[in-house]
Amino acid sequence: MEHLDIYRCSICGNIVQILNSGAGELICCGQPMEKLVPSVSEEAMIEKHGPIFIGIDENTEEIRVGEVLHPMIDTHYIMFIEAFNDDKSEMHLKFLKPNDEPKLTVCKNKYNKSIEYCNIHGLWEGSNND
Repeated sequence: MEHLDIYRCSICGNIVQILNSGAGELICCGQPMEKLVPSVSEEAMIEKHGPIFIGIDENTEEIRVGEVLHPMIDTHYIMFIEAFNDDKSEMHLKFLKPNDEPKLTVCKNKYNKSIEYCNIHGLWEGSNND
């Protein structure tokens, strides 16, 4: 387990993120939790799932989920967007719900990577270096 890794219970759907690495195994519902590995390249899905960094002005940028914004309906939506720097010493997290816009506004050039979690299609990663 490493700092900011994300794990999910395949039975109940609990999602946890590692804040402090330690020994041991994460267990939920009596079973080991699954480490989520972000997708980055499924061409058919990247259009609506890849986090994309867009400059807004000289001080601000926005991380949008998808070139075409991801749907945000009750049955299919982005649960959270997270931005972090290379060494993962700083991060910005935003939780979302249906009908919210799948966007996160951050300070320009402060974060260079982002992940987001779709309730159906899982974890996705993007970078402002793409």
